[in-house]
Amino acid sequence: MKQRKCQGCKQIKDANLMHKITKEFKSGKLYLNPNSKVLGRSAYVCKNKECINKLIKKKILKNALKINDLTQIEQELLNIIIES
Repeated sequence: MKQRKCQGCKQIKDANLMHKITKEFKSGKLYLNPNSKVLGRSAYVCKNKECINKLIKKKILKNALKINDLTQIEQELLNIIIES
């Protein structure tokens, strides 16, 4: 199993238990939980509310993915929090 570091809590966990956020290399478009065919810079976050909230509030993704506009992905992550 692949191990990845959560950008919220900084713990290393199984990648299958986390959300993957990828900025596509060519277009710069952001994807939440893409298939393995999307190439680009990625960040992982646990599937719990605390880590997702920390990621949004502290703007950790902005630095990790090197992008300014995160509103699309932040809204998708907020929807995940609301649904769970």
